[in-house]
Amino acid sequence: MTFLKAPWRSLVWLGLLLVVLLWPIHRLVESYYLEGLTRKNEQTLDLFVANLQGTLQRYEVLPQILGRLPSVQQALLNPTHPKSLQTANRLLKNIQQQTGADVIYLMNTDGLTLAASNWDEERSFVGNSFAFRPYFSHALKYGRGEFFGLGNISFKRGYYFGSAVLSSDQVKGVIVVKVDLDFTETLWGKTPEQLLVTDKNGVVILTSQPEWRFKATRELDPEEQLSIAEHQPYTSINPSPFTAKPQDWLKLNQLLPTIGWQVSIFTPRRLINEPVNTAMAVATASLLALLLILGLIMQRKHHYLERIALDTQAKRELEASVRTRTQDLQTLNSRLKQEVLERESAQQELVRAQDELVQAGKLSALGIMSASISHELNQPLAAIRSYTDNAKVLLNQQRLEETANNLNLIGSLTERMASIIEHLRAFARRDRHASEHVALQPAIDDTLNLVAKRQLNLGIEILRSIPEATLWVEAGETRLRQILSNLVSNAFDALSESNQARKLWLTTQVTDGWVVLTLRDNAAGFTQEALEQAYEPFYTTKTSAKGLGLGLAICHSLTQALKGRLVLANHPEGGALVTLYLRQIPEANLLNSSEDSFK
Repeated sequence: MTFLKAPWRSLVWLGLLLVVLLWPIHRLVESYYLEGLTRKNEQTLDLFVANLQGTLQRYEVLPQILGRLPSVQQALLNPTHPKSLQTANRLLKNIQQQTGADVIYLMNTDGLTLAASNWDEERSFVGNSFAFRPYFSHALKYGRGEFFGLGNISFKRGYYFGSAVLSSDQVKGVIVVKVDLDFTETLWGKTPEQLLVTDKNGVVILTSQPEWRFKATRELDPEEQLSIAEHQPYTSINPSPFTAKPQDWLKLNQLLPTIGWQVSIFTPRRLINEPVNTAMAVATASLLALLLILGLIMQRKHHYLERIALDTQAKRELEASVRTRTQDLQTLNSRLKQEVLERESAQQELVRAQDELVQAGKLSALGIMSASISHELNQPLAAIRSYTDNAKVLLNQQRLEETANNLNLIGSLTERMASIIEHLRAFARRDRHASEHVALQPAIDDTLNLVAKRQLNLGIEILRSIPEATLWVEAGETRLRQILSNLVSNAFDALSESNQARKLWLTTQVTDGWVVLTLRDNAAGFTQEALEQAYEPFYTTKTSAKGLGLGLAICHSLTQALKGRLVLANHPEGGALVTLYLRQIPEANLLNSSEDSFK
């Protein structure tokens, strides 16, 4: 009886040992999922903090600039003059619409609002006193002030930047720019993770959970309660406590030291518990399966020994059976050794194949770079060749001034080639160049001058509908000309295969902060396959002698780098329609940028 119980006792001990191993497995699995979730939340937190800081920094110096405007100072010096106040009102409204600020308003030294960007709205700030706000008192005392709070007239949350307005080195009033922060909550989206931004009082001011808004995450001391009652930054002077249970959430914080805010991401613990529980369920099932297999093996052993004890006469047959089984195992072992050798050989072949693939990838990347340089330099090289031939003829005719002009053009084209090579090198490294303020019309003129000879040879009529007023866009000089040159050259290639009168329409318009340039031709247009694959490198409908298939791919990448868009389509009346969207730079921004640089 003891002999029969011994195997099962060992099995029980083995089961207890494996059960104990579940605890470190659980810790390991939980640590793995927690590390991945933390890394993801850190990246999300960094992006949101950068967005929030960028929004605030965008308006930080605006009050100081506005305080120097003559119209603003005249409104403070002549507060009873209706025309001065009306001029200030219209100026503040215009600047508010251009900058995207929520409200801009001007107060005298008593805190009374004299002019505001919302002067013509129902909830106008004009005539209201905001002397109790810290941004007003700090601006009078220190020259500038900042404050977060809920508007007591607009009932909207915002961050206020205040600056003293000086005239003859004396403070005449305070101008304030309010930044709307409600939209930052909408950037979060609908995710299980919840956003939480608390101010220096520990009160929730921004959150993706509306019921958490204006809740106190800690107990307020008497001085903080007195400040809240005096400055009224929230909906209540006694914020109710934050009700989220710590055991239900994982918290990740990041401090904004300049303003004393803390940005947090609250992640439901179920996002960790669910995958951990699933993994542990798999581990437990595997453990049970292992115990079952061990139990079956031990049971078979028990029956085997029992059979030996009960039937000694079958000993010879059993020994013969064991010998046969041993031979089978030896044969199987030999096969396994052979399979191991074959797998090792296959592994070595795989490593060699991977090395060859890596080398092929390097050669492919080198080929793409070489093809890109060849494609981008073909046009300026063709122009240099043409200007060189003309210069020889002009030199023979002693037309030195025109020859010098051609040489100057050749010099400009070589500078452009150097710029293109530098840009392609930076493009291969994924560099990010700072955007510039570039005039669109000169870039279009330079592009058309570059292809003027080809236009004349092909007999292409160019129909321009471009305003005379300069359109400033956010781009780079070289990159913009590179995009325009590729698009115009593609249009010429398409028109060269057309038998009808060849025309190219160039049209520009300004829409919702975008400068939209449209190129339309009357050639055959795009096929459906071309519309789907036009942005892929080396895809082309031309022969190898005419193109490499890199032009639109490069244009698309450059346009994305400039934060713009490139849209391909067919015009309803026939022909290709290419639309280029570039961010508009208003002239007011150019003026402010120039003033800042001068200072």
